[in-house]
Amino acid sequence: MRELMSEAEVAAASGDDDLVVWAAQGMRPGVRAWAYGDAVAVASPEVSRRDRLVVRGPAAQAVPLVRHALAECGPSYRPLGDAELIERVIEAVPELELAGHFSWMGTEKLAPPRPEATTRKATSREAASREGTGAEGVVSWLADSAAPEVTALLAAANPGSYAVPGLPRVRRWAGVRDGSGALLAVAADAWTAPTVGLLAGVATAEPARGRGLGERVCRFVAAALVAEHGRAALMVDDWNRAAVVVYERLGFARRRVAAAGLRA
Repeated sequence: MRELMSEAEVAAASGDDDLVVWAAQGMRPGVRAWAYGDAVAVASPEVSRRDRLVVRGPAAQAVPLVRHALAECGPSYRPLGDAELIERVIEAVPELELAGHFSWMGTEKLAPPRPEATTRKATSREAASREGTGAEGVVSWLADSAAPEVTALLAAANPGSYAVPGLPRVRRWAGVRDGSGALLAVAADAWTAPTVGLLAGVATAEPARGRGLGERVCRFVAAALVAEHGRAALMVDDWNRAAVVVYERLGFARRRVAAAGLRA
């Protein structure tokens, strides 16, 4: 086993795999990484609410690497990687069990907005201007003082969100308000790495769904992440087909992944 000491080493060993490089988190304190043959593993504490062990490479080399990393870092770390690889790891390491399947999605360039979305946004601005109110659908970064509103919206619209205001490395929130100032949709820049920004904490108020507001706020955050870090990524449950469709429309490519954990 060869321990990797820098983000550049992790990127080189993994072929600049965005999931692996994201897990490295710029090799902040507490992160460790190893290579064994063509396999790479990154143990990243408390990233997106979990101690994660992101692994990539041939199963024959990944299995001993996972065993080594778990022995080094402890049982709280959950192997995460391409679904087929994690299934092979579980077969070879009987103390592990499947924790779940979901998708990792990433992009280096967003798709252009749909013409109807652009028209709808312009129309809302014109209507708001005539009425003398703020424009619904204008996305902006929210002030820190909006944290209670964001928390309330998440509790109602996405109570399972990993990103919530106040957590370490949940950096900032973007939002859309209606003409009266009520918060309708949000998304966060959270657990972002130097070369991979992470979109998280997406939620739209129930009465405002179906108007494209969630897509608008996701585009705003993803565009900022790509501009600042070169890539944007996110994690999404496979059952949430509506969200997957929105992210694909924005230009994100889907990658099926799985997570494992030690048996109780």
